[in-house]
Amino acid sequence: CCRVSTAFGGGSTQPHDHQQCTACLMGKGNCCENISVMGVHSDGGFREYTTLPARKLHSSQSLSWEQLALIEPLCIGAHAVRRAAVTREDSVLIIGVGPIGMAVAQLARAEGAHVVLLDMNEKRLALCRNKLDFTDLIHSTTCVPLEEVKKRLDGKLPTVVFDATGNPTSMDGSFHFVSHGGRLIFVGLHSQNVTFNDPLFHKRELTLLASRNATSADFAYVINLVESNVIDIRPWITHRSTFSALPEDFPTWLASTGVVKGMVVAHPKN
Repeated sequence: CCRVSTAFGGGSTQPHDHQQCTACLMGKGNCCENISVMGVHSDGGFREYTTLPARKLHSSQSLSWEQLALIEPLCIGAHAVRRAAVTREDSVLIIGVGPIGMAVAQLARAEGAHVVLLDMNEKRLALCRNKLDFTDLIHSTTCVPLEEVKKRLDGKLPTVVFDATGNPTSMDGSFHFVSHGGRLIFVGLHSQNVTFNDPLFHKRELTLLASRNATSADFAYVINLVESNVIDIRPWITHRSTFSALPEDFPTWLASTGVVKGMVVAHPKN
């Protein structure tokens, strides 16, 4: 995301080239057969400067550089919530409240749903409580999680469950948290198989969804929410560094359990 002057097209920028794969023809460029994401599939994600066609940019004239840097992970949550078709009638459980789980939580709350958060990291739960104003938080190592979730929802299971852990044990177990007729969305990813009990899956007639990346529509929606102050993502930033200090700071971030988002500031004096 960026600030784009009218000389470069302003709000008329087109972020994606048209591709002829099946997914793109369905409007799902987020899972294009030939997708190439800078910093993931191709090098360049840590460049201080880079050059891109204006059509590939999502612009805002009012957000700060730090807010813009956080739009993309928030869009991952927005896409997952849109895939799940969350409404105010839903009760939502989010398993794993790292940055993506927090994004899902904030977007689900924006839709009016009752949101419950489950994690084993007390520092992240505390941030969600103290900075993001969530009230239904469960520490998974201090209780029986399934029973505690039911307590928070008047004895019922949630209609929508998001697993944002990328942990195979968590993903395998997440099926047990979903209500009959409910939806389970895998936002987190791991490289091995996911296994589940088929009689349970069929008995509850569950809907299982995967969520990958985000679309241009997700970016426009999220930028509008942040510009309108419906969602505040600045509390995500728990650590800051500069390009020159990053080689020394980064190992300490990896060793910390309190890092949510570390921000590399290109020009700290500006």
